[in-house]
Amino acid sequence: MFLLYYDIHTLFPVVPKNNGYIEALTRDWQPIADMRLSDKDENGSRTMNTHLHIIEPYTNLYRVAPSPELKERLVNLLHIFTDRLLNKQTNHLDLFFNDEWQGRRNIQSFGHDIEASWLLHETALVIGDKDVLQWIEPVVKNVAVAADEGLLDDGSMIYERWTDTGKTDRSLQWWVQCENIIGHVNLWQHFGKEACLSIAARCWNYTKTRLVDQKNGEWYWSINEDGSVNHSDDKAGFWKCPYHNTRMCLEIMERM
Repeated sequence: MFLLYYDIHTLFPVVPKNNGYIEALTRDWQPIADMRLSDKDENGSRTMNTHLHIIEPYTNLYRVAPSPELKERLVNLLHIFTDRLLNKQTNHLDLFFNDEWQGRRNIQSFGHDIEASWLLHETALVIGDKDVLQWIEPVVKNVAVAADEGLLDDGSMIYERWTDTGKTDRSLQWWVQCENIIGHVNLWQHFGKEACLSIAARCWNYTKTRLVDQKNGEWYWSINEDGSVNHSDDKAGFWKCPYHNTRMCLEIMERM
């Protein structure tokens, strides 16, 4: 057994002006002109994905070391999602913003939506506050419905849609299928949606048949729109590791 000590103000710094967490800084914590983590990103100082992956470890820390200060940070993050990141017209979560939370709101990322639906719900469940659950549960259900716009008949989920150009990326990426499975199992488990369990099962059947490399191990990056396997992108590399698929397996084992 061990005790975990932390200084909440050091561990959980929030930018006082406009709230939220900055996307990137230099190694000595100074402002940086180009905050993009990859050439696929926009140069935004506040992003949905970074806030999603801040709320996840904060939630897990709260499991083992709850405190009023940490609960306050978690509730604040939930407000960032509902008040800033959520597109009230579409129920999708928008991705890239500047310091004043202004953004083009032009990308609908189905995988991020379904991932957020279960991670935000998990945060509310771990906090264990009835009022927080009553506030968050309708939001996560609506976000999951928006994510389902990317579902195909076989249960798999396509990647992204750009509303300003009409372009849709119909590739079937490994991480999107992982989040699709967890998200729909979560909807079945907590809200009794039997159809969602069927979606998760069909997506897993597609995944193990098409994305898992049964001969050499690991998962392919994606299945291309024409149905061919993507052999160009990494099976393991800077942007691909066992994070999503391992987490999916652990989540399903725990829930089932």
